[in-house]
Amino acid sequence: MSGWLVGLVLTAVAIGAGSELSEWRKAREESLRGPSGWLSVAGLFWLTPDDAGNGEFTIGSGPDNKVQLPASAPGHLGVLSLKIKQVTLTVADGESAFVNGKVATKTALNSDATDRPDTVQVADLRFRIIERGGRVGVRLFDPNAKTRTEFKGLKWFEPTDKYVVTAKFTPYVPHKEIRITNILGDTAPVGSPGYVTFSIDGKEYRLDAESEGDGLFFNFKDLTNGKTTYAAGRFLNTDKPKDGVVTIDFNRATNPPCAYTAFAMCPLAPKSNYMPVAIPAGEQFSGHH
Repeated sequence: MSGWLVGLVLTAVAIGAGSELSEWRKAREESLRGPSGWLSVAGLFWLTPDDAGNGEFTIGSGPDNKVQLPASAPGHLGVLSLKIKQVTLTVADGESAFVNGKVATKTALNSDATDRPDTVQVADLRFRIIERGGRVGVRLFDPNAKTRTEFKGLKWFEPTDKYVVTAKFTPYVPHKEIRITNILGDTAPVGSPGYVTFSIDGKEYRLDAESEGDGLFFNFKDLTNGKTTYAAGRFLNTDKPKDGVVTIDFNRATNPPCAYTAFAMCPLAPKSNYMPVAIPAGEQFSGHH
């Protein structure tokens, strides 16, 4: 193949890769902006039970409710009953709510600890039951939240091949448990299938991986955090290892949900994933909430 043809092919490959990254970044922003995206998360209400694990919590837009919804909701929608982590919604007479699109009167709600969490819709609002660290709560989604309506779009570093690295994957046999702490201070063990090692500017770095779907997930910190990226760290997904090798594209690194709503409970990077190097690639952060 002649030199000019080789150059043409390489240029086409580069353009294709750039186009794919551009589409991926576009989808990332659309996901954040969606009606159930992180920019719409507008409230988090913990349902604090009594000593027996039970409780009754009024819900609605009125100021006397324990779970206070925005003004678009009825003043007194009904009651959320908690019995040992099971939440049941009882809708007040004359009011209207839907669970997964079906009219609700008295409905037991699946939390996000199950495979099929339920979504409750009231007017233009949605909420779900979540479980975190032994707590049970209500996560509210509001399409009119300021974090969504005033969002000015994501900002990214310019893509660069320098931060697309080929990493060696070393499995833990058996899987290792790493301690992950979230922003509430809850700490729990998370299984790690292995770690990766790679070089940037001639220096070697190492990151512990977590399993996510069919691939790997990395929760890491670097010297851009708190300057041009979110202070607590960043997230990155990759394909699963192939022949002991993983391609890590830092151009696809993203800020955690906590960068876009005050009502997320993000996991913090384990200390093993603190990198003493700046990685100016991927999603930037300029303060959205």
